[in-house]
Amino acid sequence: MDIVVTVAICTHNRAKDTGEAIESVLLQSYAKEAIEIVVVDNRSTDQTTEVVNDLRRRFGSRIRYIYEHKLGLSVARNRAIKEANGKYILFLDDDAIASQDWVHEIVDVFESDPEIGCVGGRIDPIWEAQEPDWIPEEHRSVFTILNYSNEVQEMPTPFIPYGANVAFRRDVFNDIKPFREDLGRVGTNLLSSEESELIARLRERYKVYYTPFAQVEHKIAKERTTKSWFLKRIFWQGVSDAVKRQDTSLIAITKHSIRMMQAIASALLSIFHFKTFIRQVIKICYRNGSLVGILRYNSRG
Repeated sequence: MDIVVTVAICTHNRAKDTGEAIESVLLQSYAKEAIEIVVVDNRSTDQTTEVVNDLRRRFGSRIRYIYEHKLGLSVARNRAIKEANGKYILFLDDDAIASQDWVHEIVDVFESDPEIGCVGGRIDPIWEAQEPDWIPEEHRSVFTILNYSNEVQEMPTPFIPYGANVAFRRDVFNDIKPFREDLGRVGTNLLSSEESELIARLRERYKVYYTPFAQVEHKIAKERTTKSWFLKRIFWQGVSDAVKRQDTSLIAITKHSIRMMQAIASALLSIFHFKTFIRQVIKICYRNGSLVGILRYNSRG
């Protein structure tokens, strides 16, 4: 049987989690001989090579190990696209666990309409520690949690699937460029927005769909539930959005500066009302990140 599905797992120093992600794909209800698993090791220094090669010895050539020396999540994802043999490329985060019917449900959506270029699925959290009760509901998506709909449906702009559980028809990359490599995480920075930028371009020619039945569980490490990590992530979202827009105009700088000062004033007035205060701090971090993105990253060269 020909390869129909390439499951791409891009990883950096998460050997144990990567092994568990691979094992969840090996248990899929979809025809096993129609699935290949491409693991792109993005310059890991832990036991990733040994973990993947051990699984290859046990389960054979359907698991492929590829070493990508250039650091960057978008770089690793683009390498996976180049290496893929499947008609559909399903990206699974290295710290996610796919449900047994994950592949089957995503393929069903793709095959219902040739104009569907991207399909995303539900992402449920596995909290290593208790979920923080101080996180505003509108910002839970920072933890890559997605429960968009109870039925299969098209996702209109600005809604998008998340990278922990997103799939593409491989042929779309004959028409559009893949992930922008100036976006996406590199090492320990939290640069993002590579998915939203790509999907925005993809929407010009293809439909984007969501299915709640292609569910994965996404691990959220204890260190990601601290206020310092959360605010750092918000800061980098501001950087990411500024880099994505590539707007270095004085108008953009002025707008973010004014809104940051407004948020600082509001924070001072609400310091004894925690929920209001934390929302203002989030705005400060985001605007600060936006300014850094404009002044530092967009001014390079």
